[in-house]
Amino acid sequence: MTLAIGDIAPDFVLPASAGRTVSRDALKGQPFVLYFYPRADTPGCTQEACAFEEALPQLGATGVTVIGVSKDKMKPIEKFAGKYNLTFPLASDPETKVIGAYGAWVEKSMYGKKYMGIERSTVLVDATGKVAKIWPKVKIAGHAAEVLQAVNELK
Repeated sequence: MTLAIGDIAPDFVLPASAGRTVSRDALKGQPFVLYFYPRADTPGCTQEACAFEEALPQLGATGVTVIGVSKDKMKPIEKFAGKYNLTFPLASDPETKVIGAYGAWVEKSMYGKKYMGIERSTVLVDATGKVAKIWPKVKIAGHAAEVLQAVNELK
């Protein structure tokens, strides 16, 4: 499935860090950001998570919720969140159902070998539940600022 701007955001209910559960229904009427990352506590994923944590005061002021999603199980997610004091929810999708629904489960290639994996990507959903912006193949540097700018443009 290919997700496009203007589509209704796919439904999800996932366990998240700090004993939380995140769901599309619980976020009804407010904008939210889902960012998909390959693996907790790796250099790029740590840099990205810390950038979102740093931008959280500005993002929170706009009423947007940030949720990180990976296929990691909850134990490494909790360890990652604790190690870097990440206060926003990090959700676990080991079966990749939500990751796939949002277009982040893709075929990758390394050293000529093809495999399925998570493409670092971000989706902004507006208060009506529609996809407002998609960032495929995210470059980490400056990404949280790009997301904040897009969130501010929703108003």
